[in-house]
Amino acid sequence: MSGNLAPLLMAALAAFVGAFLAEALLLGLARIFGIYAIVQERTCRVYMLFGKVLGVLDEPGLHFLPGKLGASALVVNFLGSCYVLDLRLDQEYLRSQPVNSEEGAPMGIGIWYEMWIADPVAFLFKNTDPRGSLRANLSNATVRCLSNMPLAEMLQTRHNMSQTVRQEVTGKSQEWGYQLGSVYIRKVHFRDAGMIKQIEEKVVNRLRQVTSAIKQAGANQVSVITSSAEREAAVEFAKAAAIRPATLGQAFQEIAREPAVAETLFEILEAQRILAGKARIALLPGGPHSRMLANLLAADGGGVPEAAAKG
Repeated sequence: MSGNLAPLLMAALAAFVGAFLAEALLLGLARIFGIYAIVQERTCRVYMLFGKVLGVLDEPGLHFLPGKLGASALVVNFLGSCYVLDLRLDQEYLRSQPVNSEEGAPMGIGIWYEMWIADPVAFLFKNTDPRGSLRANLSNATVRCLSNMPLAEMLQTRHNMSQTVRQEVTGKSQEWGYQLGSVYIRKVHFRDAGMIKQIEEKVVNRLRQVTSAIKQAGANQVSVITSSAEREAAVEFAKAAAIRPATLGQAFQEIAREPAVAETLFEILEAQRILAGKARIALLPGGPHSRMLANLLAADGGGVPEAAAKG
């Protein structure tokens, strides 16, 4: 049984491989003889025969060429040509386009734009280099439309400048098969290094002036606060000095009502006054001879002591 199945399996495998190769061969011959064509997403096929455009296929999918191009589809791959174009959105950035402001300042403008192929036939035959021509046209339009603008307007109104350049270039780009999309002025800068340095110096000086003004305002505020505090303190001290005699007089009056307390207080005050001074103090014992000792000390020291206390 197994011996009978082996030839059948080999025959089935050979038939499968043969059918696969035959299909690939037939499809390849069909493409070569222009029976069908496959258009990829966002691509376009332009068929030419003897200098004449036979047809344009821009819809993605499988196309039956004799139904689109007629009988010429059978020989277009041999006697004609087929151009495959990319219809995807493309973008480019032009750096530092030189313009001058109304004040004469040398400025540079960076412009970003989008484009895609809208008319494949015009793209192929109306301009030998449509991409380069579009780039040059945008550069010229930027310089032509944005020169001699006031510097403040050039630095602030980028949207209006972008719309101006786009309106200037759109008509010419459509003639070349390109559709111009968004146009945006991304950067506006100074091109002169000396001017940039001068602006930096002015900004630094202005920052220094602002910083100094802030410091001076702070110092003035501190001075005002200090003066106010000193004035209030002086007023309070003056009030205290004014009421001090009355307060002391009232206190002494109350002390004087008690003679013993008053006598003790004045003795303490006198002792504090003597101790606070710089005079030398000689303590003499009491008795009938104390006067004689005081005279001897005065004679020995060359003068009478400034203070003497009896023990």
